[in-house]
Amino acid sequence: MSLVRRWGSPCLFPLQLFSLCWVLSVAQSKTVRYSTFEEDAPGTVIGTLAEDLHMKVSGDTSFRLMKQFNSSLLRVREGDGQLTVGDAGLDRERLCGQAPQCVLAFDVVSFSQEQFRLVHVEVEVRDVNDHAPRFPRAQIPVEVSEGAAVGTRIPLEVPVDEDVGANGLQSVRLAEPHSPFRVELQTRADGAQCADLVLLQELDRESQAAYSLELVAQDGGRPPRSATAALSVRVLDANDHSPAFPQGAVAEVELAEDAPVGSLLLDLDAADPDEGPNGDVVFAFGARTPPEARRLFRLDPRTGRLTLAGPVDYERQDTYELDVRAQDRGPGPRAATCKVIVRIRDVNDNAPDIAITPLAAPGAPAASPFAAAAAAAALGGADASSPAGAGTPEAGATSLVPEGAARESLVALVSTSDRDSGANGQVRCALYGHEHFRLQPAYAGSYLVVTAASLDRERIAEYNLTLVAEDRGAPPLRTVRPYTVRVGDENDNAPLFTRPVYEVSVRENNPPGAYLATVAARDRDLGRNGQVTYRLLEAEVGRAGGAVSTYVSVDPATGAIYALRSFDYETLRQLDVRIQASDGGSPQLSSSALVQVRVLDQNDHAPVLVHPAPANGSLEVAVPGRTAKDTAVARVQARDADEGANGELAFELQQQEPREAFAIGRRTGEIVLTSNLSQEPPGRVFRALLVISDGGRPPLTTTATVSFVVTAGGGRGLAAPASAGSPERSRPPGSRLGASGSALQWDTPLIVIIVLAGSCTLLLAAIIAIATTCNRRKKEPYSASPGFGKEPAPPVAVWKGHSFNTISGREAEKFSGKDSGKGDSDFNDSDSDISGDALKKDLINHMQSGEDSYFPPNSTFLPSLPFTTACLLSISVPSPLPSSPLFLTPPVADPGLLHTVNFKMPSRGNSSS
Repeated sequence: MSLVRRWGSPCLFPLQLFSLCWVLSVAQSKTVRYSTFEEDAPGTVIGTLAEDLHMKVSGDTSFRLMKQFNSSLLRVREGDGQLTVGDAGLDRERLCGQAPQCVLAFDVVSFSQEQFRLVHVEVEVRDVNDHAPRFPRAQIPVEVSEGAAVGTRIPLEVPVDEDVGANGLQSVRLAEPHSPFRVELQTRADGAQCADLVLLQELDRESQAAYSLELVAQDGGRPPRSATAALSVRVLDANDHSPAFPQGAVAEVELAEDAPVGSLLLDLDAADPDEGPNGDVVFAFGARTPPEARRLFRLDPRTGRLTLAGPVDYERQDTYELDVRAQDRGPGPRAATCKVIVRIRDVNDNAPDIAITPLAAPGAPAASPFAAAAAAAALGGADASSPAGAGTPEAGATSLVPEGAARESLVALVSTSDRDSGANGQVRCALYGHEHFRLQPAYAGSYLVVTAASLDRERIAEYNLTLVAEDRGAPPLRTVRPYTVRVGDENDNAPLFTRPVYEVSVRENNPPGAYLATVAARDRDLGRNGQVTYRLLEAEVGRAGGAVSTYVSVDPATGAIYALRSFDYETLRQLDVRIQASDGGSPQLSSSALVQVRVLDQNDHAPVLVHPAPANGSLEVAVPGRTAKDTAVARVQARDADEGANGELAFELQQQEPREAFAIGRRTGEIVLTSNLSQEPPGRVFRALLVISDGGRPPLTTTATVSFVVTAGGGRGLAAPASAGSPERSRPPGSRLGASGSALQWDTPLIVIIVLAGSCTLLLAAIIAIATTCNRRKKEPYSASPGFGKEPAPPVAVWKGHSFNTISGREAEKFSGKDSGKGDSDFNDSDSDISGDALKKDLINHMQSGEDSYFPPNSTFLPSLPFTTACLLSISVPSPLPSSPLFLTPPVADPGLLHTVNFKMPSRGNSSS
């Protein structure tokens, strides 16, 4: 490492050190130069300023840089000014590039004993051969014409070497020693280097069109570094050849007439050994080529491929002659000509065509079923697609036929054609898809599609048929055409309800307008033919004969049924409504369904006291004072129009005054004496509140005040007929209640059977009971009764107003339970009260209607006796009579018989009859 010292001129210290100027007298500066090589390792010592300046280093000596310097390149030690390479190292190419000399300059100040010295330091960074030459591209293409003269220079891209001097680029050469080229490296006036490729001999592109060479670049370092690149030399052509047809001047080709458009006829492929535009051949038809041939054939101007541009027909023209010219595009173009003869070969290249003409387009009126034969005759030989034909073929190939069309109805006309001639043009046609249609020949090449069976749109709405046309060529060609026949709808289906009978339940007392049910009917037809409307068929309801339309209504569109009034179970238990569903076709079809509306019972009726009939809400019952305890004294009869639990009645005596002396059967309504009245004076009155309630939820009740009047004398209690709705049998007079206080329970049908079967037994028991009572009381004998049989009925004594009156036997018959045979009887009828309550109601109403009443108010009716023969009855009647008259209800009897009853009415002192 060399050291060069040079004294410099004096200079002033920087302003930053003005505080030291008073101790400094004179300042001297020196320049110190060092040199070092690039790529030295970090920390390499370049030099020491204290040694090179011969300075004595003491404890207060220090070296400092005048301004900030990149310490990663060079470092200055403060104690002795030692310079070392920084951590980043020194790279000459990065610091100075291609400059011939690279110097780093900076200033250092040394301080010692209140004196300073400014030192200018320059460090030269010397180059080392650390870079090899580098070509800009690995592949270098070069072009040269085959007509270029010897010595022609072709510029080349110069390789780059980042080193300088002897380490830089020194030579560029070719690796091949015997090539027709060499490379020369020259230095220009500005110092830059350039390289040229020099042609050493003439070139022939036809013998060798390209050269592949290798360039080698080398620097002058020790050891030297080098680089290589591929040099591609392409010899450019000169137009020195004419195009040539390989087929010669004349070429023949055969083309089938069914060849598709675009088929290749011939590839002329004229060759020109030249390159580029000189060998680029362009093809074109000659001037003698006819326009028809230009239209049918296409010649590619670039490739010379002759292809078919349009369909050819052997029957029209079988031979075409074409003139083809080939010419290059070089300077002074050269050309050649060729004659091409195209011969057409006949083949079966045309498949049959099928044209379908529907008889009527969709929406048009249907054809007459008798038009098949007439249409064939009328069509004659007319083309189906011409205006003279039956119609224009539809693109959709769809026909519309009404489902009511008869067999052999015309559906469509099918026309076939083939552009070939001879056997290749003869066509046969067939129809496939369904046996409901068949193909009927009409004339040459034409057929009729007719129906072969009846059609049903609801079963098959659309037929997908297939027409197949085939010619007689070898091999035959076939055309398949789909064909659709749609069946038009007719109103041939009536609406059908989902059920023939609908059962609907509704509670009585429903609000008017309440929804009941919805009926639904379906019609398989389409459009208006399948549009269903509903209506109510008029009918009479019940015995009153009211119109059903006053009870319910039906929505004509939805079939919803609504109530027009509030239903009453007691008057109408079931309403039969017939609904008719009609479609919108012409003629209109309809069907009906039955809707059974069942009215459900509700507890909407309170019990009604039937017997004894109340007067102003009160009853009066006469009880003999000597009546034995637990003896039935009367029976209360009530009725509830409701059914089931709502009509089950319960009887109860409440609020008895002055004491509880009577009890009533809860179900039977039988009033029993529960106390001894022998000590009670005649005329004593016992009062109680009679409460009759049904079994509904909530229950309904009826009340009446009962007055029990104690009368003189003694006897058995009196019993009233059993209630029609009472489940218990009535007990005979004088019967005792059991420990439970209720009688044995019987069903109503059983009571009817017992009454019918034991009528004679009951009659005998009644006669014996009455006779026994009369004998015990030792009353005066009964009056004689008139005879009966075939003799005229004697007069009958009845109570009328306030006295007995005599009426004829004929007049008395109206009070009997006689059945006329027409269902109007009050007895033994399925719709009547079997106990005869209806007749007794009529009698009670009649006796309360005025002064001609047969029975006074508060009359007590004795049990009904089934008389089957003429008989005489005597009954003791307590006195006084007006307080509690008795009457024997006549049972069902033979209209020819008359029954006489003697009433024995004792007075207070004397007995009277």
